[in-house]
Amino acid sequence: MTVAAILEGRKGSPAITVPRGTQVRDAVALLSERKIGAVPVMDGDEVAGIMSERDVIYCLARDGAGMLDWPVDKIMTSPAITVEPSMTVLAALSLMTSRRIRHLPVLQGGKLVSLVSIGDLVKYRLDKIEAEAEAMLSYIQTA
Repeated sequence: MTVAAILEGRKGSPAITVPRGTQVRDAVALLSERKIGAVPVMDGDEVAGIMSERDVIYCLARDGAGMLDWPVDKIMTSPAITVEPSMTVLAALSLMTSRRIRHLPVLQGGKLVSLVSIGDLVKYRLDKIEAEAEAMLSYIQTA
């Protein structure tokens, strides 16, 4: 079970990103509008960092509302922790737990292909466990 398996159902759905220099207030509006918790910050084709709800809250508490006019690259987490599609789901979950993060940009050949959340990984893992349990129960009932 790899991150690539999660991405299978997302063909044609690119990650939502913002360019470096975007005002924090605009990025926050995007998070709210799209109901997402983080957004990769791009410098051309490269992932410069990631801005999450946590980054906004911590900075807002520390620096006040004026930070909403700052560029996202001033508050983003950089460098972003990233994964390749070949990483196993359990390894990605372990990485998120140890680094205390909830979103991972997925890079292939150094290029952003998607973003996975801890919810995506947990849902995929639970669906697999449920399918395996149903298959085992069916096997037992027909044996």
